[in-house]
Amino acid sequence: MDTQAQAPNPAQLDSQTVAERLDVDPDRGLSASEAQNRLERDGPNVLRVDPPTPAWRLLLSQLQDPLVYLLLAAVFVTLLLWLAEGAVGWPIDAVVILVIVVLNALLGFMQEVRSQRAAAALARLTAVTSEVLRDGVRLRVSSADLVRGDLLLLSEGDRVGADARLLQANALRVQEASLTGESEAVLKDAATLKEPVPLAERRNMVFKGTAVVQGTGMALVTATGMATEMGRIAHLLATTPEQATPLQKEVRQIGVMLGRAVLLIALVVVLTVLMMTEVRSLADVEGVLLLGVSLAVAAVPEGLPAILSLVLAIGVQRMAKRQAIVKKLSSVETLGSASVICTDKTGTLTRSEMAIEKVLTASGCSCPEGVGYEPVGDIRHQGEILAPGPLHSELVLMLSGGSLAGNADLRQKADGSWVIQGDPTEAAFLVAEHKLGVHERRRERFERIAEIPFTSERKRMSVLAIDHEHDDQRVIIVKGAPDVLLQRCSQARVGMDVVPMSDAILARAQADVDKLSDAALRTLSVAYRPLGADEEAQAGETLEQDLIFVGTVGIIDPPRAEVASAIQEAQRAGIRIIMITGDHPRTAARIASDLGIIEAGGSALTGPQLDALDDAGLAEAVRTTSVYARVDPSHKLRIVDALQAQGHVVAMTGDGVNDAPALKSADIGVAMGITGTEVTKEAGKMILADDNFATIVAAVREGRGILDNIRKFLRYLLSSNMGEVLTVFLAVLGARWIGLTDQVGNVVLPLLATQILWINLITDSGPALAMGIDPQTDDVMGRRPRRPDERIIDARMWSGVMQIGLMMALATLFTLDLFLPGGMIEGAQSLETARTAAFTVLVFAQLFNAFNARSETGSAWRGLWANRWLWATVGLGVMLQVAVVHLAFLNLAFGTQSLDAWQWLQCVAIASSVLLYSECRKWLARRMDGNQGR
Repeated sequence: MDTQAQAPNPAQLDSQTVAERLDVDPDRGLSASEAQNRLERDGPNVLRVDPPTPAWRLLLSQLQDPLVYLLLAAVFVTLLLWLAEGAVGWPIDAVVILVIVVLNALLGFMQEVRSQRAAAALARLTAVTSEVLRDGVRLRVSSADLVRGDLLLLSEGDRVGADARLLQANALRVQEASLTGESEAVLKDAATLKEPVPLAERRNMVFKGTAVVQGTGMALVTATGMATEMGRIAHLLATTPEQATPLQKEVRQIGVMLGRAVLLIALVVVLTVLMMTEVRSLADVEGVLLLGVSLAVAAVPEGLPAILSLVLAIGVQRMAKRQAIVKKLSSVETLGSASVICTDKTGTLTRSEMAIEKVLTASGCSCPEGVGYEPVGDIRHQGEILAPGPLHSELVLMLSGGSLAGNADLRQKADGSWVIQGDPTEAAFLVAEHKLGVHERRRERFERIAEIPFTSERKRMSVLAIDHEHDDQRVIIVKGAPDVLLQRCSQARVGMDVVPMSDAILARAQADVDKLSDAALRTLSVAYRPLGADEEAQAGETLEQDLIFVGTVGIIDPPRAEVASAIQEAQRAGIRIIMITGDHPRTAARIASDLGIIEAGGSALTGPQLDALDDAGLAEAVRTTSVYARVDPSHKLRIVDALQAQGHVVAMTGDGVNDAPALKSADIGVAMGITGTEVTKEAGKMILADDNFATIVAAVREGRGILDNIRKFLRYLLSSNMGEVLTVFLAVLGARWIGLTDQVGNVVLPLLATQILWINLITDSGPALAMGIDPQTDDVMGRRPRRPDERIIDARMWSGVMQIGLMMALATLFTLDLFLPGGMIEGAQSLETARTAAFTVLVFAQLFNAFNARSETGSAWRGLWANRWLWATVGLGVMLQVAVVHLAFLNLAFGTQSLDAWQWLQCVAIASSVLLYSECRKWLARRMDGNQGR
């Protein structure tokens, strides 16, 4: 039994009770022997990792597809017939198909080999050391050796090694964004909670994997390993099934459908030929069976899996150039089909860098410009750069005082980027002070000599400093909650003057606070007071009286500059944006409103409210709600699952550990490459190398273009293969009408098995692959996402495939009738010449079809020269066909005869009828679509 799982919530127990339950002395900690016993009993403080899937099994899984089964069956039957014929030469057709299958499996294996490392990355993330008290002695031990009851000692810069209940907290702030989504560092205290609260509000707990950014603390370890909050996420990640992509499902359905159709067509053709032909020997039976197998191979686009993988791989390379790294090939198409993007706020829509947005002082409002921690940007007042004067004087005092009453540090790295050490909120003052250009002067002027730390009870922080410009006079600077500071202020700073705190000034200051709070900004005020000579020996809170009020700042984690336009583009494409965050509801709603996700004044649905909803209530909520706040990982999973149940293709973005299960469950998980944890990167199917939300939109555009290209080459392959099948099938049924019989009336095969395989070789893979990289010609972001129930090969495409296939067959049969004696048109050529002409017509008809298949309704003449690779593959196909017709050794191998110029002209003209018919069909379709539009 897992004893840790049975413990009550320590956040709701007082510290003495927690210590008693854990059987530990809070003054000395555990003894070394007891710690060892508990380590042996509960196991190491690590996350369980399932053994990785063996490489051979991962490779074998790439073959588990109905289309691959069909191809392997064709290989098997072809080899049997080859053996029955005496195993002469090489079974080229079987070898080619087998090579395609193997290469496709290897490509898929190489792309997916890293997907099994998510849990291992989670374990690596938490491999840290921790300082503990054992036997009354401070020790630093491996995080893996922490046990329940250990007395954990925390200080700035530490990574918390286990879940623990705080006993003491001295200005302790912990960054929990990776676990809860809370953008601000959380101020901790040891007070007992009276009732259950969400994870982000458990102020008396610290959690495994989070980071201490300020202060010190002492805590009792209450959970280790898989019993921690991070362990719970690891369990969710391990038990969350990975969904097959829509493209994978579609290709499987195509494989099953083609398998059934192939067996039926081959069986009908073989039986029909046997019934209409006098069988004289076993060789005749083998010939008919070989035709059936060849026809089956012709009906199956054996290059489809490999072409599909190659097209997706090329798309992946194009996306990588746009900073979107796709790990799973089939995810490219999924992103293009996304109808909902569920995005985290902190670090994804916002910069995860606190910044002062507004400064309100007696003389007005100042607005620092610029984003991030780079100290570059102007300070503006009413749109103009702030000029010297009363407001400037107040702002200098405001930002310098706020920076002095803080412990953050701003540094520039070797690569030129700027980073902070300490609390992000305090860093916001420091960055704004740099922008004002007074940082160096403040450092030279003031010398800090003492500090009264921030606590949740005091809600303020004070520092004592020496002012070297005023005869080393001592001064106290206080920064804290506006309501607390205003109660302690008897005067106010107005320009360069200090005036009494009148009712009007107080009302104005309180109105400023309300204005900033209504804008979902975090508010902090600054006040100060020079100390008299008789006060210099005093210390503590007695000095925090009769302060001079300076003003209030509004702080926010600002949105990324490019996100708003990216969201507009996504919405134009019919994609709904949903924000899911662990942050405060009001802050979430403010950011969502600024970015255009919701209307101004909209609200967020919270985690506790989600808990109160049943499945029906949740289903209704996700239809109408686009902002969720104060949620935990299980809530994110419920939201994603509910959206998928409503038929949406869901993309989920995130960077924190808490996002990993939802990323894995979503149709496509998008991890942040810079701020994202290794866990998130491994759980997602795509990684944004630049953490730029706009990159998602670019990836969606690329995905939609790839989906269009997939439809192009599917249209081409299926219509071309259908042409081959119908040619043989209709020729057998109508043999007597076209003169396709021998002297005794037996049906003669219209094409030889080797000719059918040759057609597949030169016309399938090359043009199809070229269409897979066709440039985008339509506004792919100007249409709605593809519905999950909308087939890639829909009824309209099937109709076109059947029509073009039938047209190819009729053109080929017309050629046979034209060249052969007898039939409806009297010809005078030999069977070999007629077969060669029909063979050539079918090849050229498919090459013409390559241009036709680029669009369902658009003319082949539009953008005719845009795809040079298509022209290259068509040109190669023409040269190879000329070679098989005119080279003697190929004549012998493929049963062909040389054609004269007139016969070539006839073949090209007849083959072009496929393109002519297609142009007429598309013109009519455009007219009908236009009429419907009107």
